[in-house]
Amino acid sequence: MIPWTALSDYVEALLYQTTIDSLERPDYIGYMVDHINSKFEHELKRLEKRVDALVSVCDQLQDENCSLKQRQDLLTNERAGLLQKNEQVRARVEAMVGRLKAMEQGS
Repeated sequence: MIPWTALSDYVEALLYQTTIDSLERPDYIGYMVDHINSKFEHELKRLEKRVDALVSVCDQLQDENCSLKQRQDLLTNERAGLLQKNEQVRARVEAMVGRLKAMEQGS
């Protein structure tokens, strides 16, 4: 047989648990919901900040990429111009050498 005090304590604990889980204690449930919502909002804001930072980095990288492509085009055109000038100078030097050899042989 269960002593009366133990049975009484058990019933009281059972009633207390039922009260906590029921709508009779909305302050407890409300606190838990608010606490969970607060944690969720905090995590959501933290994630939002990280996404904003990532978007900012992507924008910066996109601008830098565009700048680098423009610089590469400029340098490619400059290189092509220098190669063309180099070929012209080479042809003029070869022509001079040819004339010098012709003059040397004619003397």
